[in-house]
Amino acid sequence: MVTPARAAGTAGSARRLNQPFHVRVEAHVDGSPRVVNRSPVALVREEWRVVDRWWTEAPIDRRYFEVVLESGENVCVYRDAEAACWFTQRA
Repeated sequence: MVTPARAAGTAGSARRLNQPFHVRVEAHVDGSPRVVNRSPVALVREEWRVVDRWWTEAPIDRRYFEVVLESGENVCVYRDAEAACWFTQRA
């Protein structure tokens, strides 16, 4: 049962799960991240590309990188070629 207080607290507060956030990235000449939010990248663990919905009005063209920062933090970032911006999202 949902209490009125709980219902009022959640009304209008719906958000997407795993929503991407803008991130500041300095990239090497080859496009791989060198710095993420002012933290140097120690290692690029994996790289992959997603190209989908190219036949629609909202195509997806993203280049993903799973990186380890010098602090030891694991981060997944991607460059959206359509928006020409960098994003991060939690897995």
